[in-house]
Amino acid sequence: GTLLNLSVSDQSRPDSLLLSWDEPDVGAQRYSLALSSLGSGTPLQNGSAGPNVTSFWFHGLTPGTHYKVEVTATLACMETTSQTVTAQTSPLPVRNLSLSSGGSSAMLLASWAHGHGHRDGYRLALYHSDSQALVRNASISPNASTFLFDGLLPGSEYALKVSTLAGSNQASTSIHHWTAPSIPTQLRLSPGSSTSLIASWTGAAGAAWLHLALHNLLTRTVTTTLSARRGLTSYTFQHLQPGTQYWLGLSVTAGPYTVPGPNATAWTYPLSPGNVTLSSAEEQSSLQARWSIPGGERDFYLVTLQEGEDGAPARNISVSGDNGHVTFHGLSPGKQYSVQVTVVAGPYRASARSAAAWTQPLPPSGVSLSSQESPHSLLASWEEAMGEGYVLALSAMEDPMKNSSLLRGVTNFTYEGLSPGTLYTFEVSTVAGPYTSSPQRITNWTYPLPLQQLMLSNQGHSTSLQASWRAAPAASTGYTGTLWETKSQERVRSMDVGNEWTNVTFEDLVPGRQYTLEMAAVAGPYRSSVRSATDWTYPLAPAGVTLTNTRRPLGLSAFWDKAAGDVDQFHLQLYSKSLPAQRNITVGPNTHSFTFLGLSPGIQYFLKVTSLAGPYRSSSHFATEWTYPLSLANVSLQPGQRPQELRVSWVESGGGGRDHLVQLSVAESLSIIRNVSVPRGVTQLDLEGLVPGSRYRVEIISQAGPHRTSSQTAIGYTVPLPPPSLSASPVSTAWALAVHWETPPGQRDGYQLSVHTEGSSAPARNLEAGKDSTNVTLEQLEPGTCYLVRIWAVAGPYHSPTKNVTGCTVPAAPTNLSLTSLGSSSELYTRWNKPPGRRDQYRVILYGLSTQSRDRVQTLSPDAQNITWTHLEAGSRFAVQVIAMKGSFEASSTNVTQWTHPLAPANLTLGSPSASSLQASWAAAGRGAEGYVVDVYDAASSSHVGRMVLGRGARSYIFRNLSSGTHYSVAVRATAGPFHTSTPNLTHCTREYDALLA
Repeated sequence: GTLLNLSVSDQSRPDSLLLSWDEPDVGAQRYSLALSSLGSGTPLQNGSAGPNVTSFWFHGLTPGTHYKVEVTATLACMETTSQTVTAQTSPLPVRNLSLSSGGSSAMLLASWAHGHGHRDGYRLALYHSDSQALVRNASISPNASTFLFDGLLPGSEYALKVSTLAGSNQASTSIHHWTAPSIPTQLRLSPGSSTSLIASWTGAAGAAWLHLALHNLLTRTVTTTLSARRGLTSYTFQHLQPGTQYWLGLSVTAGPYTVPGPNATAWTYPLSPGNVTLSSAEEQSSLQARWSIPGGERDFYLVTLQEGEDGAPARNISVSGDNGHVTFHGLSPGKQYSVQVTVVAGPYRASARSAAAWTQPLPPSGVSLSSQESPHSLLASWEEAMGEGYVLALSAMEDPMKNSSLLRGVTNFTYEGLSPGTLYTFEVSTVAGPYTSSPQRITNWTYPLPLQQLMLSNQGHSTSLQASWRAAPAASTGYTGTLWETKSQERVRSMDVGNEWTNVTFEDLVPGRQYTLEMAAVAGPYRSSVRSATDWTYPLAPAGVTLTNTRRPLGLSAFWDKAAGDVDQFHLQLYSKSLPAQRNITVGPNTHSFTFLGLSPGIQYFLKVTSLAGPYRSSSHFATEWTYPLSLANVSLQPGQRPQELRVSWVESGGGGRDHLVQLSVAESLSIIRNVSVPRGVTQLDLEGLVPGSRYRVEIISQAGPHRTSSQTAIGYTVPLPPPSLSASPVSTAWALAVHWETPPGQRDGYQLSVHTEGSSAPARNLEAGKDSTNVTLEQLEPGTCYLVRIWAVAGPYHSPTKNVTGCTVPAAPTNLSLTSLGSSSELYTRWNKPPGRRDQYRVILYGLSTQSRDRVQTLSPDAQNITWTHLEAGSRFAVQVIAMKGSFEASSTNVTQWTHPLAPANLTLGSPSASSLQASWAAAGRGAEGYVVDVYDAASSSHVGRMVLGRGARSYIFRNLSSGTHYSVAVRATAGPFHTSTPNLTHCTREYDALLA
């Protein structure tokens, strides 16, 4: 048929379809149109069109729906031609499309409502608005109404295009939205200068805009606001106030979102003060610091006062930021200071320092002007004052002024070449910087020169002295003098006279006393060096001189009285008309008696005493007296030939005398028991019938002229008698000896004993016992040792003959005795520790406890400590005892026991009396054993089957209830104490049952 070239379109009208066709070449009378659903074929609309019409609209259709349209053209002669075409209406775009971040900086949620009609699906295209780059392209099902975009950039604008798809048609809707911005991670604000702050931040890529607001915290006003696009990371705020604290707030925006960010505070650097000065204040010891207030702000000023050239801090003061001066009070005078003013603004400081300034100095204290005892110099000294130095001036009435300047640290100055005895004025001031203190003044004199040719003389008088001198050279105001007693240094007289005087007399002085006159020239308060002179007044002669006889020792005693006044010494002259020699003695001034010894007995002597004072002397009258006769010399009292006798002996000396009277007394009572007269020429006497060991006293009296003289007393002893019946026996409970004796007749002072160790070269041990003692115990002796004990009675230096006795201590017993087996059946080893002390020998006894054999005894040397016993019976028990012996004394150890190893049983044989039994038989070796142990083992498995412990008389044993026809191994052990000895294992088989029946 004829083609109509049918075409269909919606002309962007989702509810309509426009059909267009070509008119046939032969023309058409009319057209019929039928619209039906493509899927179900249900007719929906019909239409018609007249000739010459080539298009037709179907309205009221469902958007996005597939339709089938058939167009039939009626041609001439009722012929028809048809053509069918399918078409789909355009879909409607989505409704209520929205795009939101929900506060997220990395996600956007798209949502919509479906448009009316049908669709095949949706296609979503997300674009980054700034770069126009396609970020995400997604196709989703037709029923979806939301879609989440994640992984997006924060703070960015995105454009979403949602296309509704229906066949080749689509309907699109677009929307724009922002992701929430991200907050910068770090904000810093730091000063760039005194008028600028540098803000910097990081992590701001997630914000489209950054808004910065800088607040002046002092005025609480906003100084600067700034909005910056993404990418800026720092900003410098200019034209700010110096020394001011600012607060910077940051917020970020992205589209409709604004998020506050971090904040920071910082200070601008403060400006340093200008024109800092330090100058003197009105008050003493005060300085005032001033400065120009710099621009900007500050918290406060820190004003530091620095001391000296090294600038050591002396004071710190904080003042308010609007202040421009401060005054420091109570400073050290004359000291150099400087001030540093520091502007403090927050953590920052700016400083300026002044030039140095000085406080007014004080004049030096402790000013002195010392003559140093020199006539030509003065030493000026003062205490250190604060400052740079000193100005000095020295002046006198007749001398030109002397000026000097000294640096600090010098505190004295010596002026030389001055005039003696002259009054000078000294001035000193302290200099500190431009200041000079008021002067300190002091005056002093130089020392005068001493006087010359001073003399002092008694002029032959005993109560006066005359002084004379020559005037001193150079200037002086007079003379001063002091008269001293030379010896006591006591002041007697003082004098002050004018410079025209040249002599003076001192009256009413003490006779015979030495005086010293000291004189000096005077100038002001000072005296010249002292000149001195000395002399004595004449002494007076001694009075009341006497001479008396002394008996012990033989001599003459002179006595005298000192006359008024002093003497230096007394001179004594003693002589006899019958002897050519004389005695001259000089004694001290405080001595008023003297005894002349070594004189001839029975001689008359004369005495003269002379007072000496310096070079002067005065003598007394003569005195006379006789010496005593000499006593007998070398009187001694010695023991006689027997203990009841004493012999008295003596030596006669020169001089006269008659018979001698010998007087004997008991020393303790002093009562005379014998008076014996002997003629001159006899020099010894024997006294009998005395008590042995007693102390006696003897004295012999001699007479010559009117005087009697006794000899020195002699002391003597009779010899004591020795103690009889001496014995020494050991103490059983200790290593000691008890020594006993009987008391001898007579007296004694006590007993002495010596103890000597037998065979030792050591010195003897000595001890004493009281005179009434009859025994003593000698302790701490060596065990088993013999001692020689000697005893004698003692009276004064004499002792009786010696009595001797020998005694021995009990020996110590051996310790740690042991008896051990050496693994042998016939030997045992005995060992012990050597006891302390000595012994003659050991006796070692071995007892057989298992048999009635004889005990074995061995005698060993005293140093032995072990013994081995051999040829003992096997399997027997023995006991051993070790005895230390010393003479008849013994000390035994405790007994210990031990066994010898037994011998193994002999001739072991096995037999099987029945199918379940095994009999072992053996013979005893030697004397046998204490017992036997029989063990049976399964030969195949080596497992233990049975054991039997038997007495010493057993020689066989039958094991029953064994398995028949089984090999068993049997061993028999002989036992003795802890030891045992076994036979070798012997194997045998039990009988079979059938063998038993056969």
